[in-house]
Amino acid sequence: MQTHEINNRFIEHFRNTGHTVVPSASLILDDPNLLFVNAGMVQFKPYFLGEVPAPYPRATSIQKCVRTADIDEVGKTTRHNTFFQMAGNFSFGDYFKEGAIEHAWQLITASQDSGGYGLEPDRIWVTVYNNDDEAARLWNKVAGLPAERIQRRGMDDNFWSMNVPGPCGPSSEIYYDRGPAYGQEGGPLVDESRYIEIWNLVFMQDQRGESTGPGKSDFSVLGPLPAQNIDTGMGVERVACLLQGVENVYETDLVRPVINMAEELSGRRYGADPNDDVRFRVIADHARTGVLLVSDGVTPSNETRGYVLRRLLRRIVRSTRLLGVHEPVLGEFAQVVRDAMAPSYPELTTEFERIDSVMRNEEEAFLATLSAGSKIFDMAATETRRAGSTQLPGSKAFQLHDTYGFPIDLTLEMAAEQGLSVDEQGFRDLMSEQRRRAKEDARARKTAHADTSTYRSLLDEHGTTEFIGYTDLQAQSRVLGLLVNGAPVPAAGEGSEVELILDRTPFYAEGGGQIADTGRLVGPGVELEVTDVQRAVPGLFAHRARVVAGEVGVDTKLEAGVDVDRRRAIARSHSATHLVHAAVRSAYGKRAAQAGSLNSPGRMRFDFTAPSAVSAPVMSGVEEEVNEYLQNDVEVQAYNTTMDRAMELGAVALFGEKYGDQVRVVDMGDYSRELCGGTHVGSIAQLGVVKLVSDSSVGSGVHRVEALVGMDAMRYISKEHMLVNQLTEQFKVRAEDLPDRIEGMVTRLRNAEKELQQLRVAQVLQSAGELAGRSVDVNGVSLVAEQVPDGVDGNSLRALTGEVRGRFASRPCVVALFSADPESSKVSFVVAVNRDAQDRGLAAGKLVPSFAEHVGGRGGGKADMAQGGGSEPAGITAAVGALRRELEQVVAHG
Repeated sequence: MQTHEINNRFIEHFRNTGHTVVPSASLILDDPNLLFVNAGMVQFKPYFLGEVPAPYPRATSIQKCVRTADIDEVGKTTRHNTFFQMAGNFSFGDYFKEGAIEHAWQLITASQDSGGYGLEPDRIWVTVYNNDDEAARLWNKVAGLPAERIQRRGMDDNFWSMNVPGPCGPSSEIYYDRGPAYGQEGGPLVDESRYIEIWNLVFMQDQRGESTGPGKSDFSVLGPLPAQNIDTGMGVERVACLLQGVENVYETDLVRPVINMAEELSGRRYGADPNDDVRFRVIADHARTGVLLVSDGVTPSNETRGYVLRRLLRRIVRSTRLLGVHEPVLGEFAQVVRDAMAPSYPELTTEFERIDSVMRNEEEAFLATLSAGSKIFDMAATETRRAGSTQLPGSKAFQLHDTYGFPIDLTLEMAAEQGLSVDEQGFRDLMSEQRRRAKEDARARKTAHADTSTYRSLLDEHGTTEFIGYTDLQAQSRVLGLLVNGAPVPAAGEGSEVELILDRTPFYAEGGGQIADTGRLVGPGVELEVTDVQRAVPGLFAHRARVVAGEVGVDTKLEAGVDVDRRRAIARSHSATHLVHAAVRSAYGKRAAQAGSLNSPGRMRFDFTAPSAVSAPVMSGVEEEVNEYLQNDVEVQAYNTTMDRAMELGAVALFGEKYGDQVRVVDMGDYSRELCGGTHVGSIAQLGVVKLVSDSSVGSGVHRVEALVGMDAMRYISKEHMLVNQLTEQFKVRAEDLPDRIEGMVTRLRNAEKELQQLRVAQVLQSAGELAGRSVDVNGVSLVAEQVPDGVDGNSLRALTGEVRGRFASRPCVVALFSADPESSKVSFVVAVNRDAQDRGLAAGKLVPSFAEHVGGRGGGKADMAQGGGSEPAGITAAVGALRRELEQVVAHG
């Protein structure tokens, strides 16, 4: 049974039992605790936490998931994967344990002819929580499982929570016995290789408290939940292994095609060599994950999600190179993933041109980085040997990993090739420190779930904050909650930094690329300055403020006032972003998808996925198109509608955003229509002017445009005009003639520099005879090895070396010249060997390694000439001596 059929049967089974079918959420939901969606229940988390009411009593989904904690282990085993699909059914206060068990049992044991999976009931085992007698009884009642196939486990295995205060409860896991060939008898308690887990049913029935220790089970259970919920997750890939009769996920129908392509490209076979098998599995796993991440709007970068994607793609490239493939490969693998996965995720087809472009651009960038990183590695290896060690420091391995994206296995392989080991423990310590800092940063984020228990209590007690900021910039508000350093307090005095939860607010909370409003809160004898506003939990606004005067307390009534001029400037920027987005799509098509934005007073930043090189003339046309449209004085309209209706109207939805059934659409005539929760101008004429001031690439396949709006744009244009006037005055030409005049001046300067360079070369070459005259005899070979005056550039040094070699027409010679740059402390060297010396076994390229390490460098070349550089001018004398010793040895043995 193909994987798509497994998914279809799951969805149809639960659709027929009254479940609402919910599409998979994006892999990059706005959850500060998660880098990527890693479980089927993530998109339903607000319903389980009680932050918002569930729109349906029961639901089902096939959720795409990514877990990245074990990236370095992927490929080494057949168990580790980064991408997987989780099929789930969910009940929000509807059915409970019996219903969950019935639904699961019916699907997995019903015959395939009747729409089930047809698994043999006698080979199914389950585990339940230690004291969950009810679940054990129901498995016997509903499924007829005998007691010996119902095993019990403790909290670490069969009790679930979100690791923060909130819903929790026992779970029951379903296992399938693959038979004696896979291990020992005795159920999952004895052998989980033979008994493979396929489904986990979580019974949310309790409320957990704060953690009491570092362990997974170190928390107290406070009591029953007001409503009992169900959260289940079936591993689609694991079920596919069983139904397709294969050993592991890498042999299933959606993964094996990638390995087949890798076999075709490399000429090697999966299963023939254990080392190659690791590389095949890395390619297969990471290719799927990479394509799905790019599809959901992630682009390679050096930060957070983009950094993970970059690591995955680079590991693919490195693995294929180790398989002997040196041509570009990411595009080939992307096509295979698209063809395999598109039946379940059709967006892979519609967005493929963009996906393919991003992946190919990243591969091109990595190949350049690989070259640069290899040089850094070679220098580190040289330094290690010079220090008398055979172990590369962990700090160097970490630098290669953190700066150049080298996986540790790449560094280990390169080190082994040079006879070195790597301080892996030192590397791991630095990685652990980096993860620790990352976790601290995550905890310090503005709305981390670990710190939201107080907010959720306020939400439960008072309901949501009413946002009136679309229409009003002032409001009478009441303080519902007051926090200092995350802890609730009854009051706070002058100078205090506080967070206020208000019953209603005109302040816009940061989101959708728009920064938060600022302003003031004023009441009887008290005044506060609002510096930031965040959504603490869905529906609840946290106002960060400083008490300027007096004392504020819970229930204090305040006049909330937004900084009007600042809000209007931000609104102009946000509206300008929509227009620039429309113009970019007009120029480059739908492939130019928004990849981020920032709207601040008078200035906007817009990132988009660039399908190819972005040309200056096209971006100039974007600016002209936007400003031409501004002349129409089109009214900006915002309205709420259903998601389906918005899509029918052609509204643009952004990658990575989660939308509900009801969405807010912002129209600017027929030119721009986007889903957006931000604030905007009433008419586009209020923007005045939009001036693009920056246009650059900010990552693989991502382009950034920055623009000024309104008076900020006018001031910029005025300054540019003044600058042009100054130049026309200085050059005594009209403004339109400035480019030609400046180009002419630059051309003359370049010509003058070339003439000076030619004079310098001629001057240097005059010393060739003198240098040749100072040659020394080394067993019948003339050696010229000297440092020439500082500042001789590489081209001149090469020309001089060749000229000196030419002075030895009938005698074997080796010429090695060194030049140091006093400003940069860099060393350049060139080695030349004539034909007579080559006949005696000498080759320029082979001589370089004998001395290059003394100048802290490396180099190479052919038999007649080689060159390179280093970073230690003080080592030139030692390098000359080393070269002479090498020459003596080679000639003597030759």
